[in-house]
Amino acid sequence: MDYLKIKNSTENQADLYFYGDIVGDEWSKWADTDTAPDDVLRALDQIGNKKLNIYINSAGGSVFAGLAIYNILKRHKGKKTVYIDGLAASIASVIAMAGDKIVIPSNAFLMIHKPWNGVVGNANDLRKMADDLDRIEEGIMNVYADKLNEGVDIETIREMVNTETWLNGSEAGKYFNLEVTQANNVAACITDRIKNYDNVPEELIEVKDTIDNQNNEVEKLKMQLELL
Repeated sequence: MDYLKIKNSTENQADLYFYGDIVGDEWSKWADTDTAPDDVLRALDQIGNKKLNIYINSAGGSVFAGLAIYNILKRHKGKKTVYIDGLAASIASVIAMAGDKIVIPSNAFLMIHKPWNGVVGNANDLRKMADDLDRIEEGIMNVYADKLNEGVDIETIREMVNTETWLNGSEAGKYFNLEVTQANNVAACITDRIKNYDNVPEELIEVKDTIDNQNNEVEKLKMQLELL
């Protein structure tokens, strides 16, 4: 909860950051930046009906947690402006749609895809999970439908969802009611979660490889220092 404390709170507005994975509860967190629905509830309790600036740089996470966060934010009575600083992928793209206004730089990314889950069981269990995922997808499609530009068919978005589509800010602005701004210098949230996705843009893969190499060098240096 320490990470999700409301920042830069003034008399009229406050800032809220989603800069990690979306998880179901406190026990599911692997990093201080991970966020659960209870975190959002407690954070919003601090600010009443103030205007809310929501900053997103997340590779996604739990579908049910993300839908809960989306609905919690939608209920907030203050005006909500969402800023996609680097990446709003998977369920983080749904959270972004809670904004009354959504701002995305031309070099940030929005990724949409079909929900997925792991299941163990018999044939009946597997069929039920497939049916459940279809219903979850319809709920997500309803969220996207509320933010489409005039003239965009929801079936176009459904096709993008089916094929896991990564849209930079300029591309996303063609389909969704977003304000596209100039490129910024914020790096997209590149965590191990993107390994779960099929169509990650090459530039993000290169960034992930660079980060991994840097981390490996740091670990080698630590080991060398410990041997001294």
